[in-house]
Amino acid sequence: MQPSIRQLKSFLAIADLGSFVEAAERLHMSQPALSISIRKLEQAVGGVLFNRSPRGVQLTPEGKFFLPTARRLVADWETALGDLGELFTKQRGKVTLAALPTLTAGFLPAVLADYRHRYPNIAINVHDVLAGQVDELVSKQRADIGLSVCPLASETTHFEPLIEDHFVAVCPHGHPLLEHQKVSWQELLRHPVIALSRLSSTRQAIERVIQENDMQMDVMCEVSQIGTAGRMVAAGLGVSALPSLSFRQISAEGLGWRPLITPYVPRILGVSTPSRTLLSSAATAMLDLIREHAPTYRL
Repeated sequence: MQPSIRQLKSFLAIADLGSFVEAAERLHMSQPALSISIRKLEQAVGGVLFNRSPRGVQLTPEGKFFLPTARRLVADWETALGDLGELFTKQRGKVTLAALPTLTAGFLPAVLADYRHRYPNIAINVHDVLAGQVDELVSKQRADIGLSVCPLASETTHFEPLIEDHFVAVCPHGHPLLEHQKVSWQELLRHPVIALSRLSSTRQAIERVIQENDMQMDVMCEVSQIGTAGRMVAAGLGVSALPSLSFRQISAEGLGWRPLITPYVPRILGVSTPSRTLLSSAATAMLDLIREHAPTYRL
């Protein structure tokens, strides 16, 4: 039988005070209960730890040898409980997020500022990556929470939709398409297009629209960042199809936009979490804040 933490505390109290009576009072135990605790400890270690005599209680040589070990074990126990308590009360810990650049730049700053105000001692890591990498990081539990488009069916992650975005036609000021309240995809694609990388979820969604509707796209230039696409459009190099919420990420100077229709293409954004493991208290608090802020994230 292994010694219990209660038995170790009983041993330390008697060793410090030299008295069963005073030790029982400190520990709020009866003397018989304290005696039973020490007897069980001595049975567990295989020998006598205290020499009981009319002059009081003294440690045996084995008891003296065991004393520093017992102190360390009790201290480690109390430290571990304290650390665990701080994790549960969110006084310490770490949260790792993986998010699309659009959400990292436009949505997360307000969430993280709110989180930092509430839980200033929680460390936060953010991976600013493409949609496929978001799902991979969450699946491999290298990120607690992912913010992205809905991934392909996965047994290792759970997706919760939070925001519905849509595509808009982005044009330089003075462009004829801006004379309309809405723009069809067919009308947009008559012009040279500044397109995002084929690795991005935005480009992949656009390619599906083009394929499903038997259309063609004249790609004038392909770029990796939404901000770069915006600046090229503002310079008059072409037009672009971008998620409406990307305007929180780029400068709108020199740009105009109109909703893209025929077809209307919704873009569902949400959070991914591991489906086979529970989130930590710190990550759960972050997820709650993301849900709280999601309704305010609109163009």
